[in-house]
Parts: sequence; C-alpha cells; structure tokens
Amino acid sequence: MKAVCYMGVEKMSVETVPDPTILNPRDAIVKISSTCICGSDLHLYDGFVPTMEQGDIMGHEFMGEVVEVGAGLKPDKLKVGDRVVVPFTIACGNCFFCKKQLWSLCNNSNPNYWMAEEMMGYSPSGLFGYTHMMGGYAGGQAQYARVPFADVGPIKVPEGISDEKAVFLSDIFPTGYFGAVMADIEPGDTVAVWGCGPVAQFSIRSCFMLGAERVIAIDRFDYRLRMAQAGGAETINYEEVDDVVQTLKDMTGNIGPDRCIDAVGMEAHDHGLMYMMDRAKQMARIEMDRPVVLRQAIQACRKGGTVSVPGVYAGFIDKVPMGAFMNKGLTMRAGQTHMMRYMKPLLDKIEKGEFDPSFVISHRVPIDRAPEMYKIFRDKKENCTKVVLDPWADGARAA
Repeated sequence: MKAVCYMGVEKMSVETVPDPTILNPRDAIVKISSTCICGSDLHLYDGFVPTMEQGDIMGHEFMGEVVEVGAGLKPDKLKVGDRVVVPFTIACGNCFFCKKQLWSLCNNSNPNYWMAEEMMGYSPSGLFGYTHMMGGYAGGQAQYARVPFADVGPIKVPEGISDEKAVFLSDIFPTGYFGAVMADIEPGDTVAVWGCGPVAQFSIRSCFMLGAERVIAIDRFDYRLRMAQAGGAETINYEEVDDVVQTLKDMTGNIGPDRCIDAVGMEAHDHGLMYMMDRAKQMARIEMDRPVVLRQAIQACRKGGTVSVPGVYAGFIDKVPMGAFMNKGLTMRAGQTHMMRYMKPLLDKIEKGEFDPSFVISHRVPIDRAPEMYKIFRDKKENCTKVVLDPWADGARAA
C-alpha cells in the first residue's frame, strides 16, 4: 500500500509499504477513504518531538471502511462494511481511566509506556502515527490502517454524511470543542483564543455553542483571521500591536478575558526578545517548547479565570509566570482530547445540519502530494488552512 513516511526532519516521502494485518482479536483493518495533515504533524515534520524513526507512517486523522475484523469483535460493535471515523487516541475501554471516560489517559494502549514515563512520570494513551513514545503505531496517512481496540474508538458514520463533514471527528473538531469545554465557559463570557488554525477555528465556534458572548481571536495571517471573523470572532493581528496582553485589557475594560484558550502550543510565534530567546533555546534543544502563548494567556486572563490548553506541548518550558498564575487564582486545564465523550454528540450536530466542519478545508489532493503539502501547510502558503488527502486518487494535481 501507499503511505506517507517520516524520513527525517522536513523529509516526508510516499512509500510502498506492507499492508497492515490483524495482530490482536480486537483489531480491525480500515480501508482509508480520507486522511488529513494536522498541525500536530508539523511538530514531527519540524523535528521538535522526540522518538520518531525513519520509515514511521504518519497521520492520526482518518476515516474509511472496515474490511477485516478480529475474532474478538462482536458484530453489533463493528463489522466488515461499516463506514467509520477513527479517533486519534487509542483506548482499551477497560482500565481505571477508560472507566472514568478519561480516554486519552488509557493505561493499556501504549506498549512503549516506559518512554513516556521517563519524560512525564506517567504515560498517556497510545496515539496513531505520533512517535514511539506514544506507542509507535502506524498512522493513517495511508491506504489501510490497523485499528487496535476497534470496539472502543471508531464511530459509525450514517449514510448521506460526506467524508468532508465527518473526517474531522477524528481529531480537530472534538479537540477544538474540548478546548472550549476545558475553559469552563459561562453564559456571557469573553474568551480569548490564541491561534486561528483549524483547532482554533473549531474552538471559536464551540465557545459560542457553550454560551460565550464575545470571542477574541489572535493570529498574524489575514486569511485565518478572516475565517475567525466569519465564525463571529473579533480579531487581533499580533504583528500589528505592541502588546497583546495590553490590547486584550483595553478590549475588556481592563478586566481581561474570562477564559483564555492556547490553541497554538509548542511552536508559537511572536516578536521581541523573549520569543527570540525561546526560539534559540528550542533550536539548541535547551528548551523543548516555545511557551509564548501560554505566558500571554496567563498574564491576560482575568483574576479567577481559566486557561485552557488544547495546543500540543512536548516537554519542558522556561519562564512561565507562576507568580501571576498563583496570585490571580487562575485555573489551568490541559490534555489530549477524551475523544469518545464528544464524537457522537458532535456527529449528531453534523447529521442534524446544525454544523458543517468542512469549512476549514483549503486543499484536497492525492496522497502522492503529501510531502509537498507538508511544507505548504507549515509555511502558510496558498492560504492553506487544512489539507485532506485522498489515498486512492492518482498523482495528478488537484485543487
């Protein structure tokens, strides 16, 4: 089969690799109909997340048709012919954390848990296509994928719902929604969202779903800011203001936003000395992440407010304003999304016509163009907001 493989920093290649096979009774094999490049994949592309190996299959946003099931899967759970979306987190369904619906913290789905324990103390769940530290699972930027614990994660997609509407249930729609949920939004709140990438776009719209009165989105690219405005947000281009924190104070009567969402994570951009120091330390591997946005969120959030962090961080960061965090009485919530809590309710919204996630798509291309699209997406060329790959199309150029 064809698959997008990691070959080194800023090096992706479409290779012919062996088809996946059933390894465990609760496995399923999915023939992938649509798969995507995620902003989180760019952290791997840029080489900032450890334990990637040459030849690893990329991708954690995919959907398709079940073509084979293990002997342990009951037909009422999953059967050949079912059309499914597969969540990016892998959960067993039986451990302490799964029983508490903390699906992204599953204790049994990461066979390389010891790697994560060395860095984090404990391991989260396994993830598709996202380092050996997170399980070393082959990803979904391919023609087929093996799905472990397939009676827990995949959700069946009703007829009549297109891939373009359903595929983002694999990650970014629930993750954006989760970012808003973690912010503990109350009716009438003002929410600041850093970033206007795909996850942030879903967070912006989810904030309004949960009762926010105002959402202020912060980014530097006009086409992403315009998309945020189309979702109802006020916007700040951080390259056009001297101080984002002061600008947010000015926009909120010197109180600050009630809730702040960091939808950017480890590769945040800014200007000024602190950003240059972060960038230099990250390149030298002295600091793993650039916490520019996290600092701003803590400093801008009103006293007694909440900071939500759906943006990905990989390791250790410097100069976090803990004095502000503690003395202002802030609450911070973070994590990989507990996907199985949100996939069905959000699918219901799609099915009822209440929400169409396909608005984020800018590029639909054959999988052969994936290496090129990684660079275009990373460099924000061609007004690229979201790339959907077709594993079965030929290599001709597509719009």
